[in-house]
Amino acid sequence: MKKDLLSINDFSREEVLTLFEKSADLKDKRKNGIEHLPLKGKSLGMIFNKNSTRTRISFEVGMYELGGQALFLTGDQLQLNRGETLKDSAQVLSRYLNGILIRTHGHQEVIDLAEHATIPVINGLTDLNHPVQILADIFTIKEKLGKIENIKIAYVGDCNNVTYSWMTGASLMGMELAIACPPEFKPDSLPALSGNGKVEFIEDPLNAVKDADIIYTDVWISMGDTGDLEKKEKILTPYQINQKLLDATGKKSLVMHCLPAHRGMEITSEVLDGKDSIVFDQAENRLHVQKAILETLLS
Repeated sequence: MKKDLLSINDFSREEVLTLFEKSADLKDKRKNGIEHLPLKGKSLGMIFNKNSTRTRISFEVGMYELGGQALFLTGDQLQLNRGETLKDSAQVLSRYLNGILIRTHGHQEVIDLAEHATIPVINGLTDLNHPVQILADIFTIKEKLGKIENIKIAYVGDCNNVTYSWMTGASLMGMELAIACPPEFKPDSLPALSGNGKVEFIEDPLNAVKDADIIYTDVWISMGDTGDLEKKEKILTPYQINQKLLDATGKKSLVMHCLPAHRGMEITSEVLDGKDSIVFDQAENRLHVQKAILETLLS
């Protein structure tokens, strides 16, 4: 029976921990030049309706390093934008490929694709959810701090798809997540949470980051954002990750950002490039965790 990854809750806590063991092993193999080709002869179709740096490159390189191939596809290159139904496309792609990665706008599109495909579907990002990012982030935290449970993450800034996935991931893995965002940007609905983690909203960023092991942020202006963006930036200004906010944790804390970063907006260069930043380690780990996802689902 095929397994999809549309949200983090598609995996159990035990499955996530097994995924992390595989990620660490794959990272070690790559470091030591050990060939590992479990997906030899297999193909991943990658449908991109949104721009990408990390997601596209890490999945494409990941398939190559596992012995398979990745096909980069856009809606304009497929018949989807010319009226072919998602159901028909899913059935055709299932005959050609071993898995589908999709990065798109509406989350329902990913759900519908997975419903009609007979091969695994991986959510590479929607407006609602970004599971592969948060799985790589939690793996990075485990790598840096040696544990996952009872770690406090303070997410500061705009509530978006990354925040949504952080809620599911933190809850599932027994972490504490404090979300600091203006009341105007608090989400209208929350994901279904499972596990023994704790998720709370704290309007004041200085209170939210107190005792945090990790301070995390994302861009304030996401792809597809409309409206008064100058007003949004002004409202979010007190939620910038800078040295003052980092000092407010009261302990040695690490800084994370899923990138791309708008330096001087949601985060200062001083912090992003500082000794407490693990931003680029986190970016690298996208490759290793996604290779583990690919091997798990496609083999």
